[in-house]
Amino acid sequence: MNKKITRRKFLGNTAKTSIGLALFSGLPAPLLAKKGVNDIINIGVVGLNGHGSWAHLENSYLKMEGVRVIALCDPDLAVLNREAKKFYDRNEKVETYTDIRKLLDNKDIDVISGATPNHWHALSTVWACQAGKDVCVEKPVSHSIWEGRKMVEAAKKYNRIVQADLDIRSNMAMYDAIEYIKSGELGKVIMAHSWVYKRRKSIGKVNGSGYIPKTVDYDLWCGPAPMVSLPRINLHYDWHWQWDYGNGEIGNNGPHHLDVCRWALGYNDLPPRVISFGGRYGYSDDGQTPNTQITVLDYKPVPIIFEIRGLPEKSDSNLMDSFSARSKNGIKVYHKADGASYNHASIIVCEDGYVDLGVEVGGPVLYDKNGNKVKEFKRERGYSSNRHFIEAVRSRNEGDIRTPIIEGHLSACLSHMGNISYRVGKEVPAEEVREVIKKDAEVVDAYERTREHLMANGVNLDETKITLGPWLKMDSSKERFVGPYSDIANKYLKREYREPFVIRDEV
Repeated sequence: MNKKITRRKFLGNTAKTSIGLALFSGLPAPLLAKKGVNDIINIGVVGLNGHGSWAHLENSYLKMEGVRVIALCDPDLAVLNREAKKFYDRNEKVETYTDIRKLLDNKDIDVISGATPNHWHALSTVWACQAGKDVCVEKPVSHSIWEGRKMVEAAKKYNRIVQADLDIRSNMAMYDAIEYIKSGELGKVIMAHSWVYKRRKSIGKVNGSGYIPKTVDYDLWCGPAPMVSLPRINLHYDWHWQWDYGNGEIGNNGPHHLDVCRWALGYNDLPPRVISFGGRYGYSDDGQTPNTQITVLDYKPVPIIFEIRGLPEKSDSNLMDSFSARSKNGIKVYHKADGASYNHASIIVCEDGYVDLGVEVGGPVLYDKNGNKVKEFKRERGYSSNRHFIEAVRSRNEGDIRTPIIEGHLSACLSHMGNISYRVGKEVPAEEVREVIKKDAEVVDAYERTREHLMANGVNLDETKITLGPWLKMDSSKERFVGPYSDIANKYLKREYREPFVIRDEV
């Protein structure tokens, strides 16, 4: 990213003409000519159960002029037919597919906009690039570090516009706030802390196999993941909390906030070290990912500390915790929870105050070192990440999108690095965690707050073990771990793919 942040200055290079042949038979070489304002852009939306329905369709493309949704894809016929009926009720034609490969054979489609489960993000993007389609892909853009890099390679090789749908970057107030941080008006940055406190209840414990609806093509739903008996009660959504399909909360909502922190601090690579610790507390279920986790991304000179909490403020409450911390120079930072709504934001602390980069109504807020509100950065209205994406599809200029795939990849890697440290870790007594983090007051502060939070939910860390991951060293240039535990950690860089749902080494 450039030091001077402007709307069109991320990568800023006009896409070059490609003469490579598309992967899928019968498809012409990608057409890269600019589309005029009167040209219709035809879109296929893939993944319709939730975000794909309300965010990609109802609140986005269906409201845009010059854009037409002509295809829908989902391996669940019930979901697919539900969304298709809305088109038929409006007397609008739409093609329906359960298999994305058949959708990609449709030569009329210009763009794929995807809101599939995480394990499908990379494969659908690579296939779409090979088929000559531009792509908007949800967060986290990848399920693993390796496949995220393959997405970057595919976008470049096939000269496609690929946007990571991190929509916080489409709020101009964020640009203003980050410019203010970088101006030095508040002094040097000394701390970056980000969190997601969101209530996550138990997904239950399956007895045998979970329920796969008869309307679902389970082979297509699993795609690159193992096709086994459903290892949870419900097929949909609860996949977030199992490693074969999801990336936990740090990979669910975390990429938004980690991206903002990385952006604000100007980091264009991966941190040299990472450590993560926590656990799944408050219930015993089929979830594998932690519902309580602290991750330290040890950038220099300022690390990023990220927290997740899935339990409420206390065991008999539906409310979520407020965020409260103290920086190394004594500045107290605070972000109030809004009732039962989830509490999520990022705070950048400087020598003379801090900026709360929250994404709730009102946008970022500047505070002085005494906690007094000094300035509000007003949110931009009327634009969305999808609009910026469509601008770039027309112009063939990647600089027209706010979050090119390389930025989405790097920010997703931060989530993956935290999860890998956690997965390499082992359960230990709380004293061992204190010993490892004792030299970093801000991490100790985060740990103690978390311990008190768990105590309020009936979990005593002095009596319950915690999963402590090791410090892992990262070679950012190679996107591989080095040093102690690297042999184990590097096994998590790439999944085992299930034929024929495979991303090849050469995309």
